[in-house]
Amino acid sequence: MSGIAESMTKNGSGPGTAVAECITARRTFAIISHPDAGKTTLTEKLLLYGNAIHLAGSVRARRNQRSATSDWMAMERERGISITSTVMQFPYKDLVVNLLDTPGHQDFSEDTYRTLMAVDSAVMVLDAAKGVEPQTLKLFEVCRQRNIPIFTFINKLDRPARDPLALLDEIETVLQMEPVPMNWPIGDGDRFMGVYERHSECVHLFDRTVHNQTISPELITGIDDPRIARGLSDAQHEDLLVNIGLLEELRSFDLQAFRQARQTPVYFGSALTNFGVQLFLDDFAEMAPAPGAYPSDDGPIDPLQRGFSGFVFKIQANMDPRHRDSVAFVRVCSGQFERNMSVVHSRTGNTMRLSRPYRFFADEREVIDEAFAGDIIGIPGGRRDFAIGDTITCEEPFNYAPIPRFAPEHFARLINKDVSKYKQFRKGLEQLETEGAMQVLYETDAARRDPILAVVGILQFDVVQARLDAEYGVATRLEPLSYQEARLVQGPAEKIEALPWAYGLLRTKDKQGRLIGLFRSEFEVGYYAERHPEVTFGAVN
Repeated sequence: MSGIAESMTKNGSGPGTAVAECITARRTFAIISHPDAGKTTLTEKLLLYGNAIHLAGSVRARRNQRSATSDWMAMERERGISITSTVMQFPYKDLVVNLLDTPGHQDFSEDTYRTLMAVDSAVMVLDAAKGVEPQTLKLFEVCRQRNIPIFTFINKLDRPARDPLALLDEIETVLQMEPVPMNWPIGDGDRFMGVYERHSECVHLFDRTVHNQTISPELITGIDDPRIARGLSDAQHEDLLVNIGLLEELRSFDLQAFRQARQTPVYFGSALTNFGVQLFLDDFAEMAPAPGAYPSDDGPIDPLQRGFSGFVFKIQANMDPRHRDSVAFVRVCSGQFERNMSVVHSRTGNTMRLSRPYRFFADEREVIDEAFAGDIIGIPGGRRDFAIGDTITCEEPFNYAPIPRFAPEHFARLINKDVSKYKQFRKGLEQLETEGAMQVLYETDAARRDPILAVVGILQFDVVQARLDAEYGVATRLEPLSYQEARLVQGPAEKIEALPWAYGLLRTKDKQGRLIGLFRSEFEVGYYAERHPEVTFGAVN
């Protein structure tokens, strides 16, 4: 046993000094944004500045098609969007940074929501020309529920942008959060030259690099540098000087207010051209919180006072389609994890030995010997052994707070085109449902046995079909249904039978055998609830 491992007490009283130092060096965060705000680009540039990759966008598909490092699924590369959350770990200064890249498309929000349960802070990316957009607001509300501290990166200053003061005002008005500008943009669009750093009162001027693939050369100077006046129009230069003068009248950054999610430090820049990324990353390293306590049925679990524990927030099947594997993503919440450690699976009470834990970098993975609170590890056999929300621990069993499910909004029958592949069809559906990508329902009153898919976002139908085809060799077609609401139906059997099932209300059951009613609208739910008070129509979770 290693010296570090020996510093862990057998009775679970907590880690020793060496382990505590490893834990406090962890920074685990997610990047959230509306589609097309530049989230994936910023992700790659943070990896570039963290020396995790050498060229932004350097991973190429077999057909030599450009793809983002964090977008590893074939469908992601084809459509140019992030579909599934990925994890990337890299060192920066004296820290170990765990970056969780979340889906940017609104149709993949449930995976994003679950990922936000596993981070200690978040970076909110806003388009400088659009400000706060609908999906940004939805994801922000999830962060607010957990009081996750949020950094704000206002992106795409290399394009025409809205007035910075107007953007700050919108953040405060819409998100009800105090924005504190940490730097200020110098120009925008073709005249974007760099940023003025507020605390140092220095100007950082940048030069573009070839294809924006490498770190941008940076010149630190003063606001009176004549190159600034030459690079801006007279009006832009005058506005810049006036706004910098106003910065002193704006509120100052308060670390405690940030940690309590009342303030958000705001950074202006351009992820595409690398402008402002280094300044943001340096501040992130200083200000982002280390792993904190997580709620459980045994009270808050302090990462520094308990032995190893963690929870499953994601299950991904077929990360390596050749092996039909399934991996459980575990957020380590306390103590130190060691390879070959025996842990208790709290839900089942079973003891299991974890002999091949992984560390991730997008779709790449390597077996590791140890991990610490704040890290994300992968455990093989995810579909077989785990469910989303499961807790594992080396101590007496307890359970972390459950991960919320989100109500499906879209429904469609999924029809297998080749009945000879029924087994592959069923296996694929089971694995994808285990991942939490969708729910599978079956009609109870009809001769048809085609499953009904229930999803949060409509594009998830395409994901399911594409993965069934690519990973299981099963071709399918969809029959969209006009239902919009799913409810758990409970009550006396005779009262349930009296519901108007023959008049548009669809009677289904889920994999747990529960009765799920599908309604065409929320109004319809209220209408039936009023006329059938003995029956309850609860949320499906």
